[in-house]
Amino acid sequence: MSAGPRRRLALTCSIAGAALVALDGTVLTVVQPTLQRELGATVAQVQWTGTGYLIAVAALLVVAGRLGDLYGHGRLFAVGVLGFGAASAGIGLAPSIGWVVALRVAQGVFGALLQPATLGMLRAAYPPDRLGMPIALRTGAIGLAAAAGPLLGGALTAWLGWRPVFLLNVGPTLLVGAAAFALRLPVPARRERTPLDLPGAALLALSLAAPVYALTAWQDGARWPALALLVGGGAAAAFARRLRTAAHPLFAPRLLGAAPVAGSLGVLVAASAALFGTLFVGNWFLQDVQGLDPLTAGLRALPLPLLMVIGAPVSAVAARRYGPRRTVAGGLVLLALGAALLSRLDAAASAPATGGCFLLMGAGFGAVMVTATAVVVRHVEAAAAGVAGGLQQTALNVGPTLGTAVATLLLATSPPPGPALVLALLPAAAVPLALRALPGPSGRPAASAVH
Repeated sequence: MSAGPRRRLALTCSIAGAALVALDGTVLTVVQPTLQRELGATVAQVQWTGTGYLIAVAALLVVAGRLGDLYGHGRLFAVGVLGFGAASAGIGLAPSIGWVVALRVAQGVFGALLQPATLGMLRAAYPPDRLGMPIALRTGAIGLAAAAGPLLGGALTAWLGWRPVFLLNVGPTLLVGAAAFALRLPVPARRERTPLDLPGAALLALSLAAPVYALTAWQDGARWPALALLVGGGAAAAFARRLRTAAHPLFAPRLLGAAPVAGSLGVLVAASAALFGTLFVGNWFLQDVQGLDPLTAGLRALPLPLLMVIGAPVSAVAARRYGPRRTVAGGLVLLALGAALLSRLDAAASAPATGGCFLLMGAGFGAVMVTATAVVVRHVEAAAAGVAGGLQQTALNVGPTLGTAVATLLLATSPPPGPALVLALLPAAAVPLALRALPGPSGRPAASAVH
């Protein structure tokens, strides 16, 4: 297969895989009430359909990325997408809530395998200076899936019940998996592979899964969130030490020491925390304060994913012309402005007023996500693209969990949409980080340019 068709196939697989995961995550929230009623489950049991998935994904993203670096991103992606579809089919046929939760955890494992590979395949197929637009198209697909998910899930659940929502994944995953097996990307020769650091992988998985569990458990009123945080902190300290001392660490310590990579990951955590926390607050505002039904509330927020879709290619062009530093800083300002304006609305706010706030947030987050992701993937060697993709996806999993936890705490003391003003401080505080660490048009971070 020549370079042109290989790139197009890698891009198609990357877009389809990212969209399938995003679609699955958004439809779940819509079907949960119906699933609870039909299976006779408690609210806590239904919440574990989301929590179990999140913990599995958070624990394994970086490890899965490393496996892709060692054995090929196309192979890991194919296994991940086919397993994801099989688990989805199992959920659609599950006889009880226990089976649903267990299969959601399995789906999280396979989702962790495929998500870093969606970026690793692009890094293996495209030269670094041509990654901007493919990553923008992938981001646009995620935004489109996020917009379509609640509407599609709501329609299918209303007409056919909750089970077809999960069975719908089976056909697309089979097609995408078959395409991935046909994709031929460079794979390290056996003699060039370093052994996988299993103790390091276990420590990293625990250090990521424990805080995710702690944040979700705290929101749900479960036990032991403080203990989970302590365990996660201890595992993180042990992993940091092993990263420095192991003969073959899970990834090179210099990867996180690079200012553009570390800065981009920090920006992604702050931006995604602000976005999802504000969405959580905004949903309560639209339904509790303005009295809208879920479908109308979803339509009011529709400008956000639509602007992500429209703005993603524009962001790629802007990053090439003005540099990642200015593009990300501008996106953070738009995101903060949208959240701050949302916090000032009242029960009489019109659809254009709320839509304008979501529009600003969608445009801002799209610019941040496209540009910061491109910086992370471009500033690592192709041999470490999977780990870079895993770190990027981890940031985008930890950030929303953190943002939702903060929003939950704020809503306990202040009615919506007021807490959105506090969440607006997160992207505002990340602007100096972007200006300091991210590259300008010359490709060098500001810190490097000074010396």
